[in-house]
Amino acid sequence: MQVADQRDFYARLITGRAGVSDNVLIEAFATVAREAFVGPGPWQVFAFANGYVDTPTNELAYLYQDVLVALASDRRINNGEPSLHARCLAALAPRQGEEVLHVGSGTGYYTAILARLVGPKGSVTAYEIERDLAQLARANLATLENVSVRNRSGTDDDLPPCDAIYVNAGATHPLSTWLDALRVGGRLLFPLTPDEGMGSMLLVSRTSSSTYAARHIWQAMFIPCFGARNSVAAARLAAALARRDVHTIASLVRNDAPNETCWCAGDGWWISTAPP
Repeated sequence: MQVADQRDFYARLITGRAGVSDNVLIEAFATVAREAFVGPGPWQVFAFANGYVDTPTNELAYLYQDVLVALASDRRINNGEPSLHARCLAALAPRQGEEVLHVGSGTGYYTAILARLVGPKGSVTAYEIERDLAQLARANLATLENVSVRNRSGTDDDLPPCDAIYVNAGATHPLSTWLDALRVGGRLLFPLTPDEGMGSMLLVSRTSSSTYAARHIWQAMFIPCFGARNSVAAARLAAALARRDVHTIASLVRNDAPNETCWCAGDGWWISTAPP
């Protein structure tokens, strides 16, 4: 089978699993070479409870499946599940010409997907705190003029204004720096995760200078986002998730005191079941 055929099958497989019909997103997954971002095979595929499983050979067919592939197995850092990212990117809906921040870019695979979605008139700024992965991302993305890679945390307070933020590491709470960076109409998609177990991929949309819509996209589990973890927030979030009513989330409120519509509250923020 030709590589182009494998990529086309893969793109249709993962977007089909995600319930995505956006042809632009399908084309992006069919075009970006996953093997360029995960190193030479054979590869380690994450099998959850069973840890990592080695692929028998370096045949590309093993990569073009809906699997997580190790980038740094000793740190449990993976090139994440493609169907989850397809679902998330469809929800985030990066558009041509937009400025996007990618927090936790790894070696740059999903950064490259984002770069295709925003096009040459848009831009992607990728943040990767792990030095070795950031170096690989720079090399892997060097030919993309609309991408810049920064070896630093994406939780710092000096993020540039942007239209969308895609976070690929688990946070116990929405950071003010992320919310402040969003222009009106901007979207933030991040894994809202407790200390143990599954969390929620939460999409937050800035509807005005002071209001934010919010909704649950899908369940997810990610490595921790350093600078975005708090044990008290994690415990409150775990209790909220245990109610299994994430579908009721409708908005994010900042600074005001929580009312009877509160789904989960933290320091200076709370999630509401009422519209913004």
